[in-house]
Amino acid sequence: MNQPPPAPPGRAEDRPARLTVGVVGAGRVGPALAASLALAGHRPVAVSAVSQTSRRRAAELLPDAAVVEPAEVLARAELVLLTVPDDALPDLVAGLARTGAVRPGQLLVHASGRYGTGVLEPARRAGALPLALHPVMTFTGTAVDVQRLAGCSFGVTAPEELRMAASALVIEMGGEPEWIEEAARPLYHAAIALGANHLVTLVAQSMEVLRAAGVTAPDHMLGPLLGAALDNALRSGDAALTGPVARGDAGTVTEHVAQLRHHVPGVLPGYLAMARTTADRALDNGMLRPEQAERLLEALAGAPPAGGADGTGRTEDDR
Repeated sequence: MNQPPPAPPGRAEDRPARLTVGVVGAGRVGPALAASLALAGHRPVAVSAVSQTSRRRAAELLPDAAVVEPAEVLARAELVLLTVPDDALPDLVAGLARTGAVRPGQLLVHASGRYGTGVLEPARRAGALPLALHPVMTFTGTAVDVQRLAGCSFGVTAPEELRMAASALVIEMGGEPEWIEEAARPLYHAAIALGANHLVTLVAQSMEVLRAAGVTAPDHMLGPLLGAALDNALRSGDAALTGPVARGDAGTVTEHVAQLRHHVPGVLPGYLAMARTTADRALDNGMLRPEQAERLLEALAGAPPAGGADGTGRTEDDR
């Protein structure tokens, strides 16, 4: 009798589950990571969720996982994702260890960028296997996050004997492991926050100012520009700097300051801080001459610029 053809090996439901997975903290990150592990053949079985939003998110991304208390999550799962806010993580780990919820041999994973495995020390003493796997990605709390993990870097810290396991889990989630030393985690996380979180603030402020200028679709206007600027910055660093600060156009900067102060004063402090930082970097990299930088700093301090018609001693043709 003819046998039916085998099912495609890429389908998760046709592969045996290897680890039961639990999530403590159904914020934006945990359910997405667990859903990615499910695609690799693991089986999410339990999640803790308090708010209606987190319960709804758990139901959408982890439909087969029971919603239970954190201690019960640990009782049911071999691999537990601790995805709570950074400030809550130390007390959570200490409490779980103190109450005996942690089981020997249990993989305990947090997704905090700030911490390495040291924060899991109480659980390690109870026999848990500690891993720090931080996805370098911004999350929406929806299914699109699972797709975005493909090719995403993870900041990974793990004991030497668990490096292979940590790497395997990241790869199974579609990511790429980048090893971060324990002592370097706060600096690494500061870099990520500086680039991603502050970028969101800058873009939001730019759209706010464009709306004040009468632009009805600032996102449409900024999309191509910011995409090109980001690509150029990633390729060339400071060499990608353009605009009035990089050119030393103190007169233009003076006008920017005046317009922002009048129309959107809440944006002005950020503009001044970034313009000063940009001027410093342009000066250090030889893009600005010292006298140009001095005129820019005067403009940013509110003083009238010296020099030519545009405050730089140059004409338009010199740019």
